[in-house]
Amino acid sequence: MKSIIICMMGIFSFFGLAKAQENYAALRKAMVAIQIQGRGITDPSTLAAMGTVERHEFVPKDLKRYAYQDRPLPIGNEQTISQPYIVAFMTEVLRLKKSDRVLEIGTGSGYQAAVLAKIVDSVYTIEIVDELALEAKERLKALDYDNIVVKAGDGYHGWPEKAPIDAVMVTAGAEEIPEALIDQLKEGGRMIIPVGPHNGTRQLVLVTKTKNKITKKNLMAVSFVPFTRDD
Repeated sequence: MKSIIICMMGIFSFFGLAKAQENYAALRKAMVAIQIQGRGITDPSTLAAMGTVERHEFVPKDLKRYAYQDRPLPIGNEQTISQPYIVAFMTEVLRLKKSDRVLEIGTGSGYQAAVLAKIVDSVYTIEIVDELALEAKERLKALDYDNIVVKAGDGYHGWPEKAPIDAVMVTAGAEEIPEALIDQLKEGGRMIIPVGPHNGTRQLVLVTKTKNKITKKNLMAVSFVPFTRDD
């Protein structure tokens, strides 16, 4: 009798999980249609990635029910996972290609890296909080993202060994654009980074590197956790 009860519990657990996954899929589809496509994101690869990556796997268990709402969520260590629209906007504006190699500064829970990984050849991502870096590395491995490399460390100086890079995405607010990140961009490379005073409004800045000049364009006002550095 005990074995029958355990078996039945397993069956109910399986169907409960299947139902939850079905609900998450429906919520994710609505998220893309209403919050992202409905607000002007049109890039097919970005929309496909946002519709595929399971955001609920990148938030704490007690917040999974909020995973597909259009808002940032805390992930511990005073860090957040960005709202879906901002993730999609920053991804689209980089004009990514399948062959691209992308450097991300600020891994967090790994969600943005996962979205990028669905589009490009490889993603190199740096997280200054050791605990978050380890958790993200384990999470991404468990979810079979085999084209993402996670490193714990200070992202201010980028990742010179991986240069030149096609695109850089910074997911924390900086007071200035680190020169090292510009240096590591290849010609024709793009970077998206929130810039501004820590206690004021930041601008999401698109940086484009060509042979003769660096251009910077303010795109929108945003709110991000600060870009922290090792002392």
